[in-house]
Amino acid sequence: MAVRSTFAGLNTMYRGISTNRLALDTVGHNMSNAGAVGYSRQSVNQAAVMPDKIYANGTQQYVGSGVDSLSITRARDVYADKKYWAENGTQKYLTTRENNYGKVEEIFNDSKDTGVKNAVTEFYKALSDWSTNNSDVSERVAVLEKASILAERVNRSGEQLQSQITSLYNDITANVAKVNEITDNIVALNRSIMALEAAGGSANDLRDARDNLADELSGYMSVSISEEKNTSMYTIVCNGATIVNGITKIDLKMGPRDDDGNVIGMHNKDYGLTDYNIELGDTGVVFDPLNGILAAEVDAIAEDKKYIDKLADMASFLLVQFNDQHQQGVGMDAGKTTGINFFGDNKTLYKWGTDANGNYCTIAETYSDGLTDEKAYKYADEKIVNADGNREVTITVSGVGTKTTEELKGILAIKALYVNPILNEVDGEKKLAGQAWAVRPNADGTWPAASDAEPNGTADGTNGVLMSTLFNLGNTSLDATTCAIGSNSFEAYYNSIMTAMGVDSAACKSNLQAQEDLVEEVEKWRSATSGVNWDEELTNMITFQQGYSACSRCLTTMDEMLDRLINSTGTVGR
Repeated sequence: MAVRSTFAGLNTMYRGISTNRLALDTVGHNMSNAGAVGYSRQSVNQAAVMPDKIYANGTQQYVGSGVDSLSITRARDVYADKKYWAENGTQKYLTTRENNYGKVEEIFNDSKDTGVKNAVTEFYKALSDWSTNNSDVSERVAVLEKASILAERVNRSGEQLQSQITSLYNDITANVAKVNEITDNIVALNRSIMALEAAGGSANDLRDARDNLADELSGYMSVSISEEKNTSMYTIVCNGATIVNGITKIDLKMGPRDDDGNVIGMHNKDYGLTDYNIELGDTGVVFDPLNGILAAEVDAIAEDKKYIDKLADMASFLLVQFNDQHQQGVGMDAGKTTGINFFGDNKTLYKWGTDANGNYCTIAETYSDGLTDEKAYKYADEKIVNADGNREVTITVSGVGTKTTEELKGILAIKALYVNPILNEVDGEKKLAGQAWAVRPNADGTWPAASDAEPNGTADGTNGVLMSTLFNLGNTSLDATTCAIGSNSFEAYYNSIMTAMGVDSAACKSNLQAQEDLVEEVEKWRSATSGVNWDEELTNMITFQQGYSACSRCLTTMDEMLDRLINSTGTVGR
């Protein structure tokens, strides 16, 4: 019978003590990091050591040689990670969009008396009062004051939207820098993990740090993350572009840039600001993040521009349709002023037309000599515009002077909205054209000469009524080809903008709540695998403690046996 080595048992117990101590150290590491964000629970993988081979009674036998620690691994569910990276981007996108809606709603806060809605209501009330009492100076002054307030609030809202867009571009710039910082750190961790794991171990804590960065990155953009089997390094792709490839990466940059690499952006005259792109490195290729904070900020800028366009439509209506109706009337001043603008510059004729690309906008024709008042009514077209047979006034300009034409879109249309300075001069309120011309066909069907045209009378407010009606009830004969707000009334158009904003904001808030619930479930899914469970760790602690104590006790017993064998054997008979 073959006998095992005298010290074989000691080695077995030593392995047991070492393995249980390593397991206890790992339990302590888990418990210490129980509150650490993104920490993954670790465990020691144990396995029996190859047994010793002995021979007994002519047969080959195998005697166990104890336990050994094969590896220390972390608990991680890669599928839960991928799900989190996808859903986290959507949550951050909706959160950012909701924040922008909140800021825009504050700009158009109709719950206060300082918003556009209040100005619209007050202006219409002033128009109505004036149309029924045309000769009252106080009513005329009130119309001009309320009109100035309306124009100021539309302009202020446009400027606040401009500021909001500029702020969003600043946020994008800061977030692009943050993304580059994150990818720098991921590349550094890729390098460290590859070096540490080259000998076969697992750099668990570094892997946790890298996954935490991946979590953070997924909040800024849509990411597809894969791990290379041979190198353990991450490859990160967004919208077809490889942002991180092992130990190399592409930085995101703001553009456009000049030849020296300086960010210059693109001046956008229509919105009175500078637009920027997110580009891939120095390629000049525009990068679309698809999801996350960056995508939300890009979309929020487009949304804010849309609201500027809506304000521009309102301004265009006042500059074109409302002015046109005001031009049809005549003031109560001695000069019987007619054909002047209510809003805007009196040297400019505002028309609704199309730009070079076929897009509708306000066309401003400015004449160096201004509009010619004495030619402000004309009978060539003989167009009857109401039941009384009054004919439409057609604005004409003198044949002298130069004409410049400008397309008013976006913020340019908004900034053109102000009360005609002529109406704010001394006694300027008398030039408000509330009266209608008393011009009707003769009995024989012919029209009187222009020199015979006279206003209906000082107290007549017929044209004022038409102005207030156009403002509040709209004109069903108008559409997008002839009017910025179509057949809507001014107030109804503004209300439709606010209603659409409220619906979009509520939908975003609802979607965000649902997305937050989903992300919470995914986090629970991940935590169920990688989170530290105190009950489990305490149980493991007791198990490994008992194993350590038992192995130590056994080792002590073996030591006593060897001591007796070595020091006492052969002493009989001395």
